[in-house]
Amino acid sequence: MDKLLDIMVRLRHPESGCPWDRAQTFKTIAPYTIEEAYEVADAIDRENLIDLKDELGDLLLQVVYHARMAEEANAFDFSAVVETICDKMTRRHPHVFGNDTGLDPDLQTEAWEVLKRSERIENGDSGVLGGIPKMLPALTKAAKLGRRAALVGFDWPGLAGPRAKLDEELTELDEAISRGDRKAVSAEMGDALFSLVNVCRHLKLDPETCLRDANVRFIERFNRVEEKVGKADGDWQAFDSDRLESFWQEAKAET
Repeated sequence: MDKLLDIMVRLRHPESGCPWDRAQTFKTIAPYTIEEAYEVADAIDRENLIDLKDELGDLLLQVVYHARMAEEANAFDFSAVVETICDKMTRRHPHVFGNDTGLDPDLQTEAWEVLKRSERIENGDSGVLGGIPKMLPALTKAAKLGRRAALVGFDWPGLAGPRAKLDEELTELDEAISRGDRKAVSAEMGDALFSLVNVCRHLKLDPETCLRDANVRFIERFNRVEEKVGKADGDWQAFDSDRLESFWQEAKAET
């Protein structure tokens, strides 16, 4: 760890450092941080531990990068980052480090959110939905909003509620489409997607994972359709929608 910290000091040195690294700011580095986090997730999804080791190193570099820039601004350093997360993890796991032993695992997520909310209140943010990052992917943010609202009782008692709400929003979407109101269509589509996320939440499914997996399935099946088109004629325009649908159904049966 000390070696990595020293490397970053050298890279950021105002005279002998790397010109590109010296020119960076929190804002210019932030997109790389997000990208590296996604690459970690991708390595995990591919179950490639060799790539995971590499990507975790890249992500760690991002933490070191931001900490070094903060130290240069006399705000905090890497040690303070480590100390802060150690304190936070200890505080948010009273069932491990405190007296609340034997906490039901099913209640741990709820307890975690309650503790986080108490911390936000202590920091002057009393709103139920406060502190949710603006840059979260939309599906992830929708799920988090739903969980936060549920903590204060703003939720359905079971799956039937959000499932019925989804049907309601889809009906409103159809009505907006029939009117040809583009603004209303966009709004109702958003409401339908938000409702679908709530269905996922009640089913204890992560919507981001569901859609990511669906993307993978689509790519695999479409590639098979492409192979079938190539073997049959090679020209997509030679097949009508019914024939392409038959290729698609065959691909689904094969995967």
